[in-house]
Amino acid sequence: MNERKTLYVDKDGALNIGGCNAVDLANDFGTPLYVFDEQYIRDMMRVYKCTIDENYGGRGLVLYASKAFSCKAIYSIAKSEKIGIDVVSLGELFTATQAKFPTSKIYMHGNNKTDEELKFAVDKKIGAIVIDCIEEAQILNDYAAQKNVKQKVLIRVNPGIEAHTHAYVQTAKTDSKFGFSVQTGAALHFTKSVLACSNLQLQGYHCHIGSQIFEKQSFALAAQKMMNFIAEVKNEVGYEAKVLNMGGGYGIWYTDEDPKLTVNDYVDYLLQVINTIKKYARKLKVKRPYLLIEPGRSIVGEAGITLYKVGTVKDIPGVRRYVAIDGGMGDNPRYALYQSKYTVVCADRVNATCEQTVTIAGKCCESGDLIAVDVKLPLVKRGDVLAVLSTGAYNYSMASNYNRNLIPAAVLVSDGRADVIINRQKLSQLIQNDVVPEKLK
Repeated sequence: MNERKTLYVDKDGALNIGGCNAVDLANDFGTPLYVFDEQYIRDMMRVYKCTIDENYGGRGLVLYASKAFSCKAIYSIAKSEKIGIDVVSLGELFTATQAKFPTSKIYMHGNNKTDEELKFAVDKKIGAIVIDCIEEAQILNDYAAQKNVKQKVLIRVNPGIEAHTHAYVQTAKTDSKFGFSVQTGAALHFTKSVLACSNLQLQGYHCHIGSQIFEKQSFALAAQKMMNFIAEVKNEVGYEAKVLNMGGGYGIWYTDEDPKLTVNDYVDYLLQVINTIKKYARKLKVKRPYLLIEPGRSIVGEAGITLYKVGTVKDIPGVRRYVAIDGGMGDNPRYALYQSKYTVVCADRVNATCEQTVTIAGKCCESGDLIAVDVKLPLVKRGDVLAVLSTGAYNYSMASNYNRNLIPAAVLVSDGRADVIINRQKLSQLIQNDVVPEKLK
């Protein structure tokens, strides 16, 4: 396991996070339990903010990508660290406003925003809306006209880069549901259309090449293509982009098959983008745009762990040993979706000799309800606490009530203190929206 100051194994061999013993957390708050390391989250937000401040003259803004993990507490942290956020739904935007996050620092995405989402965003005077389809521009322009405002917008552009990552999280291929292609001319054509909208104020462009990417050159190439496109638009129609949003997608460590990135590595990722923008701004004789980036997974991914208690252990001689936990695909569907790999440890004896190879199975009525396959563990028994590492991103966000299981609680840990930031769902909440028609009573 990879250790850091706030995630470590103590002298007794027990896992600690944020100064709290993981087994104690499981016993105090119940399992499954999401645990978030506040200091790690703040440190990563500061890494990105300081890199822009020091290497790009402060002409940029870090936008925490809400889809990784959204709740009022994470927005409160982002607010205190003086960064912005991006949102992709009415729910995320509403949560941010309820956390009193400054709406001028909120940017909204989505390839199919509803009328309700667009109207709410305009009414809340958010920083900008990233347009991702033709109809959206007209709907937004008409509503902005009704409200007598000029809505700031960015256009999502597809630069045609296939980063080496899972196909489901590649977002900048020519064949993608996201954005307007540079290669086909659609991005230039749509730019002209938006510039003709009297109540839309085009600020610039957005691109995002995918997620869980470790190739630094992919981000540099994306920046180069975007700067070339900005220059092309300037030459063709006389419009020069003021803002360039380069998205996120930086990879994190899940298992020892992944590189373990340091703070300096993440700084270097961003410097690749910054230096490419500077170089091509000079070369192409365009102004340096205001830079936006959208890290999400790299801020909260390794900050989170999930704690489970072991239930049944089923051995199929010569085939497989299943260790079942009290959670599963309802609180972490990423193995079922992407065959994502995780590191799993026994929380009270992390360094114990691993005597078995097991598959961690969930409790849902699905053969595919697995958390990790062929992982090595010491012998475990019913009631032992297992910790799955690097679960801060896209676990709670994707949680569901499948099989009518309850969504777990989440706690924020720092300096030995644990605070609940999401209450465990109650059975009464599970049925609160159920309605039985009179004819069935």
